[in-house]
Amino acid sequence: MKKNNNPTLSVTDLKKDFDSLHAVQNISFSAYTGDIIALLGPNGAGKSTLMNMIAGYLAPSAGTIEVLGKNIADHALYAKQNIGFLPEGSPLYPDISVKMFLCYMAELRGLNKDAVTKAAQTANISGVMQQKNECLSKGYQRRVGFAQSILHNPPILLLDEPTDGLDPNQKDHIRSLIKQMAAEKTILISTHLLEEAETVCNRIIIIDKGKIKADGTLKQILTKTKCQTLSEAFRHITEQED
Repeated sequence: MKKNNNPTLSVTDLKKDFDSLHAVQNISFSAYTGDIIALLGPNGAGKSTLMNMIAGYLAPSAGTIEVLGKNIADHALYAKQNIGFLPEGSPLYPDISVKMFLCYMAELRGLNKDAVTKAAQTANISGVMQQKNECLSKGYQRRVGFAQSILHNPPILLLDEPTDGLDPNQKDHIRSLIKQMAAEKTILISTHLLEEAETVCNRIIIIDKGKIKADGTLKQILTKTKCQTLSEAFRHITEQED
């Protein structure tokens, strides 16, 4: 869904090689404010590698990434100021409290405690702020990671498996939040959950073996593959030989 003619995120001919492994191969796409994009693919498809490159944690082997019109190779700090990133596995400092962790992350970004309070309320973690991260359930750790990603209210959000480990009510809450925030943001969600791609996202990019195999709305993908469900279309697309 395009809100204007200027993409907030542009990826062009992106590649990432790990020795002989071609994790990402010539991926190109643009994203706009209002897009909720599911990066959908099987394990090992290259989704997390792609997200880590966009976030600036991995350097591409080739290709370019532009955030709000600026190449992140030349404007790395600017890109990170405008991106919120929830990595896979919710990496947290285990032996400090949730509040201390979020206050530390806010301080790194030059934010005050009001930003911490707002993010905690949004992620629904106000009741565990005094607990150590290592004492939290996997679901709560995921939500702490989500709170960290939205602290600075970034225009671009990268969420790697955002509902992993959450119970059904927590999943509904996070998915509802994502839909609410999308009006003012570009959101990329890496997921292997077909239900999440169908119900939350307005655009689906199917990635397999490091390549984009399909890109469009659910309706467009079903029409192109002549399938009745996303599950059928996903299987059809990922089982095709290159």
